Amino acid sequence: YMALHVITAIPLQLTLTEVVDEMSQDFYLRYYVGHKGKFGHEFLEFEYRPDGKLRYANNSNYKNDTMIRKEVHVNNIVMQELKRIIEDSEIMQEDDKLWPQPDRVGRQELEIVLGDQHISFTTSKIGSLVDIKQSKDEEGLRCFYYLVQDLKCLVFSLIGLHFKIKPI
Repeated sequence: YMALHVITAIPLQLTLTEVVDEMSQDFYLRYYVGHKGKFGHEFLEFEYRPDGKLRYANNSNYKNDTMIRKEVHVNNIVMQELKRIIEDSEIMQEDDKLWPQPDRVGRQELEIVLGDQHISFTTSKIGSLVDIKQSKDEEGLRCFYYLVQDLKCLVFSLIGLHFKIKPI
């Protein structure tokens, strides 16, 4: 495997004990968005495993496209940043019971294990902020929406950086 090393502006103010505690903390994240339509089952899915493995899959049959699968190991700094993003979002305090149920347009799933907390959310695809405003839990769904945007941005950046054929 090839480790991906990303340099970020994360303050390194953790003591050795805090680093060991953080590394031993249970962590898992999986996100899925997809639908079944005239081009079959089209979806985007990624997961971060506790050992730092990032798995990515994107399936589209549009114009006979094929499934893209990528795997990469990220270092502890990336994992710490991912945990920080999740904690800052406050998604672990949300509940999806008032969110729109998956429908023919599609579904989204987000599962996170962070320490002793475990959430598993399922909702319909969110087309725009208008969909959120029409929700019975506007604040919770907005929190989910923006976290998913951040998570997708991070994944696309990591995959793009790691698999770039001609680095700049």
